[in-house]
Amino acid sequence: MTFKNKVVWITGASSGIGKGLALELSKQDCKLILSSRRQDTLEEVKQECNNPDHIAIIPFDLKDIDQMPSICEQAIAAFGTVDVLINNGGISQRSLIINTDISVDKTLMEVDYLGTVALSKAILPHFVEKQSGHFAIVTSVMGKFGSPYRSGYCGAKHALHGFFDVLRMEHEKDNIKVTLICPGFVNT
Repeated sequence: MTFKNKVVWITGASSGIGKGLALELSKQDCKLILSSRRQDTLEEVKQECNNPDHIAIIPFDLKDIDQMPSICEQAIAAFGTVDVLINNGGISQRSLIINTDISVDKTLMEVDYLGTVALSKAILPHFVEKQSGHFAIVTSVMGKFGSPYRSGYCGAKHALHGFFDVLRMEHEKDNIKVTLICPGFVNT
């Protein structure tokens, strides 16, 4: 896939894989939209990137699912379109099931699953209207296999796989692509 002349939106862009993607993609001939909760950190990432004048920053929290339509309007307005949404934002968890309060599982589902789904559903009409778009979802190998200490995280990632498999099937006719990225352990 080429990113030349594309507008690429990266969530979770303030650190880890998202920051790495921002730094690498800024070397391509594309425009970037960087999002995470921390505007100050996003500004720092922007300054580390090549071509910071081709980068817009839209901070938001994936838990605020009711805000996703207005967040998408801001993203589209930044450069007139969005071509690729890299759903990378999220949180993790490390604890035994017996020691994990249900509030942790709820937060993981709200952020890692529902936030990503809400954002994707909000940008989907834009992709359908232009008859092109690409969702790239950075899930995890944990979305395919369970692992001790990762029950809630695995559950949220499994849910993403199910949702985006169906989105791929339903919108192939609209030339919308879906890529599930399943890294293992990453030292960021």
